[in-house]
Amino acid sequence: MSQTLVQVATMLAREAGEHIAAARAGHVEVHATKSSAVDVVTAVDKESEELLFERLGQLRPGDGFLGEEGKARESTTGVTWVVDPIDGTVNFLYNIPHYAVSIAAVTGEAKPGAWQVEAGAIFNPATGEMFSAARGEGSYLGDQRLQISSPPPMNLALLATGFAYSSAMRREQARVIAELLPEFRDIRRFGTASLDLASVATGRVDVFFERTLMPWDHAAGELVVTEAGGVIEGLGGQPPGREGLFAGHPELVAQLKSRIVALQGDRLLSEIPGWGLE
Repeated sequence: MSQTLVQVATMLAREAGEHIAAARAGHVEVHATKSSAVDVVTAVDKESEELLFERLGQLRPGDGFLGEEGKARESTTGVTWVVDPIDGTVNFLYNIPHYAVSIAAVTGEAKPGAWQVEAGAIFNPATGEMFSAARGEGSYLGDQRLQISSPPPMNLALLATGFAYSSAMRREQARVIAELLPEFRDIRRFGTASLDLASVATGRVDVFFERTLMPWDHAAGELVVTEAGGVIEGLGGQPPGREGLFAGHPELVAQLKSRIVALQGDRLLSEIPGWGLE
C-alpha cells in the first residue's frame, strides 16, 4: 500500500529529527551565516536537508523540493515538498530544546498565497512531539486531535511572535510590540515559527503574528492551525508570509490585526528603511 502524504511527512520529519538529536549530543558550531551575522547555519542544517532531499527522491520520485538551505527540484507530479531542515537553528546551537523539522507537501505553485497545503508535519527532536495535519482530515499532536478553543478577551490572551534578523526591522518590531504588550496577558518569543504555529493549534498560546517569514517557516504550521479550526491571514492585503502572518481564532486575529494597522505596523517591508540589511 502506498503511503499518504502525511505519512511520508511524519516519517521523514522523525528520521531527520533523530539525526539532529544525535548531532546535538556532540559539538555544534556555526557553519555559515545568511542574511546577517546572527542568521546562522550549522553543518547539521545542511545534513538534515540533504537527508530529506534524498529520501523524498526515493519515496516520491517526480515531486518537487524547496528547502531553506538551497536544495531544490522541479515537480513533475504537481506536488512540492517545502522543507525547513532545522527551524530554530539558534535554539539548536544553544541547546535550547525548542527547534523542529518542518515538512509540508503543497500542490500548485510552491509559493504562499498560490499553494494548497495538502499535508504537513512538525517534529521537535528535543521533546519528541510530532504535530501533523492532512487537508480535510484534522490536526494532531501525536494521536490527539487538536481543536482551537473559544478565544479569551485580548487582554487575557497570550501572544506569540518572532523577530527578524536585520537591526532595522527589529527596531520596527520592538516599537509595535512595546505598544501591544500592555494590551495582552503577556508575549512569548520562542524562536521557532513552526512550533509557534503548532502552539496556537494546541492552545499553548492564543494568537501568533510575525513578519519576514519564509515559505518553509510556515507551510506545515499553517495547515496544523487551519485543520484545528484556526485561521491564517496576511497583512496589508498580502498573502500570509513575508509581509506578515497571523494565526489563531478568527476573532483574536481580527482584533490583533486591527491594532497593528492602527499602530502603522502594516507598512510594506520595502517602505521600512534598511529592513533587509544587517
